[in-house]
Amino acid sequence: MFLALFGSVVIAGIVGYLAERTDFTRNGYLSSIIICVGGAFLFHLVVIMFGLGFRAPGWNAIAASVGALIIVPFHWRR
Repeated sequence: MFLALFGSVVIAGIVGYLAERTDFTRNGYLSSIIICVGGAFLFHLVVIMFGLGFRAPGWNAIAASVGALIIVPFHWRR
């Protein structure tokens, strides 16, 4: 379970970097990575508490990272 958390954080960081690299978002590299890692960490806790999500932790991390990038940054866009 603990290794799944580390894997989710690494995958979320990669998704945040790729989102900035491909111009999916324009938050800056560090901001996007922090948003993705926070979303993946939160979703990992939801999976532990309620059992919701996909079977593989990697898919959970990707879905949570993309979801966090879509939800969070729109509040501060110019």
